[in-house]
Amino acid sequence: MGRQRIALTIDPLTPEDIPAAIALEQAAYLTPWPQRDYRHELEQNRLARYLALRQAAPPGRAEDQAAGLLVGLAGFWLIAGEIHITTIAIQPGWKGRGLGERLLVGLLERGETLGGTVATLEVRPSNRAALSLYQKYSFQQVGQRPDYYPDHETALIMTTPPLASPDYRALLDRNKAKLAARLAGQDIEVSS
Repeated sequence: MGRQRIALTIDPLTPEDIPAAIALEQAAYLTPWPQRDYRHELEQNRLARYLALRQAAPPGRAEDQAAGLLVGLAGFWLIAGEIHITTIAIQPGWKGRGLGERLLVGLLERGETLGGTVATLEVRPSNRAALSLYQKYSFQQVGQRPDYYPDHETALIMTTPPLASPDYRALLDRNKAKLAARLAGQDIEVSS
């Protein structure tokens, strides 16, 4: 018997998602955001955009317990044409499947449609998986923030080349095609 297809959707994170977002962050990070920060981001910060990656209900089984499960989340602030990525988090049991990469692509595309021209972020130098992903999408280190994290680890500041440049468009298209094939090989379908 073949594997069952896993259907996921990307849609906006809502205030109703805050408890699940906090639980996801607590599972994914040493220092998750407090609930008040998510509430502020979703309800008051007009520069913020957050995406939810959810497990969709199987056809004809809307009552399925897994339906609507928050598998991942990601967000950015759009400031003066800069897509400043604030978070990408995936439930630990779902890591290693390309879903964080799919959320990164979603952030870049959504940010660009809103007028973003480059993307920036901070990342721990010890987070090798994240560094590898960001380098795959041509993020380059442009600075550091000493003692940025609560445990005093320095943050690396990384940024992309202009997103609309022909070279970046070609890179994004190549990476998206590889990612689509990777997800299809796992019987994962992500719609937005």
